[in-house]
Amino acid sequence: MAKGKNKEIVEDRVFNIVNITFLSLFTIIIFYPIWNIIVQSFSSLDALAESSLRIWPKEFTFDSYKLVFNDETIWRAFLISILKTVIGVITHVFFTAMVAYGMSKSNIFGRNIYTALGIGTLFFSGGIIPTYLLIRGLGLLDSFWVYIIPSLFSYYDMIIMMGFFRELPNSLEESAKIDGAGVFKIFTRIVLPLSMPVLATIALFNGVFQWNDYMTAKLYISNDALYPIQMKLYEIIVQQEAANMQNLTTSVVVPTTSQSVQLATIVIATAPIVMVYPFLQKYFMSGIMVGAVKE
Repeated sequence: MAKGKNKEIVEDRVFNIVNITFLSLFTIIIFYPIWNIIVQSFSSLDALAESSLRIWPKEFTFDSYKLVFNDETIWRAFLISILKTVIGVITHVFFTAMVAYGMSKSNIFGRNIYTALGIGTLFFSGGIIPTYLLIRGLGLLDSFWVYIIPSLFSYYDMIIMMGFFRELPNSLEESAKIDGAGVFKIFTRIVLPLSMPVLATIALFNGVFQWNDYMTAKLYISNDALYPIQMKLYEIIVQQEAANMQNLTTSVVVPTTSQSVQLATIVIATAPIVMVYPFLQKYFMSGIMVGAVKE
């Protein structure tokens, strides 16, 4: 008996050692490229020319960050990104939640038709050209609202929310109706406060999309005053690659396209969304488990 128990202990220890070793290596593989970008963004141009891989900054300097923060266009792009992310997340979550709440009711008229149409959008899309023609027809070209209106609703997110709303006790709504509350009041005062895990999950997904999205600006925006930070970063990288192809000499001053500035812009553009995640993590972990466990 004791021998069998000792064998189990040894097996558990071996498993833990292998598991910890594997996960540690996996973490290093994921984290090191990020750390390398941060390190290089604090290195001088001469140090960057010597090596592309390092663990600690060589010739430590803030020059790249000074160039970034002194560029008014980057500040404007940063503001556009913040506005489109905040407004986009709030409107997307609220509008999608409203539709999901209605669709979670089995007695809604035409529910099967709406479901079939929604499922079709998960597999088929009109394509870039029809979408462009639609955006142009709506008058959203070169408009800030092109970031918001097309992203108001997602059928995939609606399915996740709908599954959560179905788990809420019907007695809560019935009690509210007895007290004279209408559907909208029940939705805003009872359903939404109880749905923070799923709302935070959808908000995080959509927030990451909104913050990282540059294709919308690339396709529909020609006014650089409306460029988000990701589009500005894309522009910087394209300028640098074009300069490299033309073999430009160092006598040509293009400070916003140097490699160090690219890296500094990447760090600055990534930092906000990374900083927000810890505050939403507890809701996110609860939200992704929606429907996974049944009692």
